Amino acid sequence: MAELHDILVRPIVTEKSSLAQAADNVYVFEVGLKANKIQIKHAVERAFGVGVEDVRTVVVRGKSKRFGRFFGKRPNWKKAYVRLASGDQLNFLEA
Repeated sequence: MAELHDILVRPIVTEKSSLAQAADNVYVFEVGLKANKIQIKHAVERAFGVGVEDVRTVVVRGKSKRFGRFFGKRPNWKKAYVRLASGDQLNFLEA
């Protein structure tokens, strides 16, 4: 089984993810490219002690960029939308 930090890389806190959190209790995470939905569900439940109802994943394709005279490509990464059970919530801004 993969390590917890290999599955959950970081939470994504943007305006769009904050609206999803307020409306549908959905939290957004950057996850490892090889992580599947079952691993993501277990990792969130283990790390934060909450119940997970649903996990949706998206592979974000890296953009082509210029670095001076040279062309390069940013790496692909995976994003997971995790819907928590009703009554559960996470607070990333708490210290």
